[in-house]
Amino acid sequence: QVQLVESGGGLVQAGVSLRLSCAASGRTFSSYAMGWFRQVPGKEREFVAAIARGGGSTYYADSVKGRFTISRGNAKNTVYLQMNSLKPEDTAVYYCAASRTTAQAMGLMSVDYWGQGTQVTVSS
Repeated sequence: QVQLVESGGGLVQAGVSLRLSCAASGRTFSSYAMGWFRQVPGKEREFVAAIARGGGSTYYADSVKGRFTISRGNAKNTVYLQMNSLKPEDTAVYYCAASRTTAQAMGLMSVDYWGQGTQVTVSS
């Protein structure tokens, strides 16, 4: 069992940066690929970024590539999402995810554990 708790969301203006954190419980954190998804009301939850168990490989949605960076600290059981040059269309609830599959294959159906979500609102 893995519990995920996100933090760091908030209301910001377009163009600024924000860093989300996800703290994971349990001693098997390094056994999971980790990822971030986001969801706006009325739309399906979508993939944002994923990172391999050892942190050596990362993957991004085209919409955030070059602006967002995912990283992890296995010693601290934490995964981060650094979001730069935020845009109003980045507004969503952001969810942390843990998966036993590979980071490259991470998708909605392969997530084993979800966090409760943190709201990010970007004003224009």
